[in-house]
Amino acid sequence: MAKTLVLAEKPSVGREIAAALGCRKKMQGFIEGEQYIVTWALGHLVTLEDPEHYDAAYKRWSLETLPMLPKKMALKVIPDTAKQYKVVRDLLRLSTVTEVVIATDAGREGELVARWILEKASCKKPTKRLWISSQTQKAIREGFQNLQDGSVYNGLYDAAFSRAAADWLVGLNVTRALTCKFGAQLSAGRVQTPTLALIVEREKEIEAFRSRPYYTLHADLGNFFVTWHGEDGQSAIFDKAEAEKKAGKIQNATFTVTEVKRTKKTTPPPALYDLTELQRDANKQFGFSPKETLQYMQRLYEVHKALTYPRTDSRYLPADIVPTLPERLTAIGVKSLAPFIAAIRKEGMEIAKSCINDKKVTDHHAIIPTEQYINPAELSAEEMKIYGLVTKRFVACFYPSYAYESVKIYTSCEDECFTAQGRVVTEAGWRSVQNLTEEEEEGEQTLPKIQKGDTFCCRSTQLKAQKTTPPERYTEATLLSAMENPGKFIADKVMRAYIGGGLGTPATRADIIEKLYKVFYMEKKDGKHISPTPKAMQLIEIVPEPLRAPLLTAEWESRLEEIRAGRKKKKDFIRDMEAYAANLVSEIKQSEKVYVHENLSSTPCPLCGKMMLRVEDKKGNKMMVCSDRTCRGREIISRKTEVRCPQCKKKMELFGTGEKQNYICSCGYRERAAEKSVGASRGEVRRYMSRQTEEAHTTLADALKKAFENGKEAHK
Repeated sequence: MAKTLVLAEKPSVGREIAAALGCRKKMQGFIEGEQYIVTWALGHLVTLEDPEHYDAAYKRWSLETLPMLPKKMALKVIPDTAKQYKVVRDLLRLSTVTEVVIATDAGREGELVARWILEKASCKKPTKRLWISSQTQKAIREGFQNLQDGSVYNGLYDAAFSRAAADWLVGLNVTRALTCKFGAQLSAGRVQTPTLALIVEREKEIEAFRSRPYYTLHADLGNFFVTWHGEDGQSAIFDKAEAEKKAGKIQNATFTVTEVKRTKKTTPPPALYDLTELQRDANKQFGFSPKETLQYMQRLYEVHKALTYPRTDSRYLPADIVPTLPERLTAIGVKSLAPFIAAIRKEGMEIAKSCINDKKVTDHHAIIPTEQYINPAELSAEEMKIYGLVTKRFVACFYPSYAYESVKIYTSCEDECFTAQGRVVTEAGWRSVQNLTEEEEEGEQTLPKIQKGDTFCCRSTQLKAQKTTPPERYTEATLLSAMENPGKFIADKVMRAYIGGGLGTPATRADIIEKLYKVFYMEKKDGKHISPTPKAMQLIEIVPEPLRAPLLTAEWESRLEEIRAGRKKKKDFIRDMEAYAANLVSEIKQSEKVYVHENLSSTPCPLCGKMMLRVEDKKGNKMMVCSDRTCRGREIISRKTEVRCPQCKKKMELFGTGEKQNYICSCGYRERAAEKSVGASRGEVRRYMSRQTEEAHTTLADALKKAFENGKEAHK
């Protein structure tokens, strides 16, 4: 009997699809039914070949062998997942399998996962594409009723392959060239380098900044206060003598209201979430890294079936999804939202029209709840926070605009101009759902009823001394914004129009940020703000200028979108990337710049004997890593802990190893770890219990497997 092979991206998704299709016969690496066989990848099973595949000379890193420009990019099976690849390949080659359904994640990377497997297995069988935005049983069944021919997504695969080829050509060539030229572990890439350049440029602005003192003048008029403003509208007075003169002039003087401006304003509900906006808010409100937010989203999407596809760059919904919205509202299990959902039903409220736009829906619509009811008790605390953000935003979009009256009062005293501003809320609207207080601008206050011509006596003055402040360092949230909209960093307004879709994609930006931490290019000194390391500051100076500019990298993403849409050819893009990589290598070879290890220690590596480098990871843990990129030598110096100092209550660091470990605080307090009774944190308890559960499952599985094998032997 002819069967259809369904290829999912992960085992958890494969099991859900199998359940929806009635497949119940569980085998090693797949589940079989009467009509379908469901199997899965484990993320990527196939990737691009290493350089040495094309030429044995590439095994040795050398400037003489660069640039590396293969005539055709070859594929290889990833060793760690080779066993599952063999399962999938053998299923693809079954004579009974006459058709393949690609059911990997519905996006560029998911398409690449499946197509590379099919290509490596030399599978030429007809393909169909499952394209769904949620993992509920209902969505899966509906998706299988609307399968697309696989060829419809050829452009998506071409874009995905082009992206991978560009990363290989530019990333590997430039990384090898920098490392060989400057004798240091240096890496660069088409997205990570311009992203790092933004951080370094901000650091230079901070270092070059020179603070200036200035003063602001305020006058208390009884029921409200007013602030001095110059003709240019600015409130800063940079001359102290002038500020004191103005303050003395208005003391006990009469202020006359010259104008009262009342403006009715409305703020519509915010757009629904895409991945980048969700990562920003999760970082601001909960301190989650972009990578962590994506991980929680993936579980809410794949495991709990609570939210729709996370890796989306759209903040809109298509019109055909509107009929499903009432059911999605009903499924929301957040108690605090129940009264608002009840009001939506009672009043017959509809989602804001601004949320519906077919033209602005890309491969996937905005992130919203699914129709499947979720019990909040089944979610982890972190998952619940993300689920709460999405559901609250979704419900808020059914409520009317936030409406208020903005009031600005202009007064005059002794030929000086002073103003006061405030607002009166007339309709809380969607803000009542978000539990947001009024977002008042600086200086806003509650104002009494005032008319033009009213006079007030100045009761007192306040001269406030302040200093201009440097630009703030990036947080992960603001860095995501900069990556999404790098156009503001391009001075040329004409060129800014060609900026494209930003640095990277919503699906890759979190990985780029994590990688910059991992290779010690940036760190967080205060647990929030990002600082570039000395290594990063030097890298941006020696790397070729075109690679660190955001414009070109953003244009590449725009070109990839053109390839996806079928308007451009992948071969032309790859040819351009080959030329680009060759030019970058040539520039590095000819460079006369010098790289100096500012963090080089006098400690020899225990593995190779070369001097080690002092580094710090994103969590503030200090360590030593070997200066030789081919050596994996590393030693932990200290770890950040949750243990509080008994003297100053700050968190202490743990130094040393074994019995010689010591807790040391920045205030000078120190204590032997062996002598301290430290209670485990919630996170440590959760991780311990998780390990115990996994070990128990593994032990049980091994026991059952052994019993099964013994039974087979006995049967023989």
